[in-house]
Amino acid sequence: MRRDEIADLAAFVVVAEERSFTKAAVRLGMAQSALSQIVRRIEERIGLRLLSRTTRSVAPTDAGERLIATLGPMLHDLDTAIASLGDLRDRPTGTIRITTVEHAARTIIVPAMRRMLPGNPEIKVEITVDYGLADVVADRFDAGVRLGGEMAKDMIAMRIGPDIPMAIVGSPDYLARQPPPASPAQLIDHRAINLRLPTSGTLNAWRMVRGGRETRVRVDGPLVFNTIDLILDAALDGHGLAYLPLDQVQHHLDHGRLVRVLSRFTPDLPGYHLYYPHRRHASSAFTLLLETLRFKA
Repeated sequence: MRRDEIADLAAFVVVAEERSFTKAAVRLGMAQSALSQIVRRIEERIGLRLLSRTTRSVAPTDAGERLIATLGPMLHDLDTAIASLGDLRDRPTGTIRITTVEHAARTIIVPAMRRMLPGNPEIKVEITVDYGLADVVADRFDAGVRLGGEMAKDMIAMRIGPDIPMAIVGSPDYLARQPPPASPAQLIDHRAINLRLPTSGTLNAWRMVRGGRETRVRVDGPLVFNTIDLILDAALDGHGLAYLPLDQVQHHLDHGRLVRVLSRFTPDLPGYHLYYPHRRHASSAFTLLLETLRFKA
């Protein structure tokens, strides 16, 4: 059955319930003449008279009563189903899929979930750690998290964290074998533990400041990983220098297991942003996620 035929039948039921074309037209917000044409069209299609009309009243025929008995409960169930969607709009529910890098997941998203999920048991959040610049639409994510400036230009971006202090670190054992660099130029004499970026296939460049200008330096080394946890482990094992978020290495710096070098040449990275496509009618769950993650300086 075509959609226009379903709409016609729904209009017929309203006329039968109101027993008046005038009242039904007001209820449906349409012209009385158009409503009369709809009922006439249904009767012609079925080949039966459904309404008895006089100048003063409208009443269903036997055929009309039988049709109403069938259609009435169906339309009521449809109205109930549509009304229930309003509950979803007002009550946060559903699954939210996020693609993010490991550090953002650990320092921002997971702590935010501790605040959001306990009071909203009908929300599920699926977090996928991936250093590639995922296409959130094609890969069916609701949102992604990346450093400021790294998301596609056609995305809406919302800052969710402060700038990120970075540190170049090595173990005391490694730095005993290879004297600490005094400038970025001396990194050429060192071994690096690198992060592979899957989207470009290149190694993550270390952001450095030289002569007041920021540059990106790539340092060769014996080990390459796709996760910062393993890079940290390799640095602790003395395999070379590592370029990592300061908050991930601070505990080891405090206990002497790592030593920081070139701190005055290492600028902060721009903070993480949540990016997502335009949503004219965002779910209440996604709206709650935005409010939970929004960065408040």
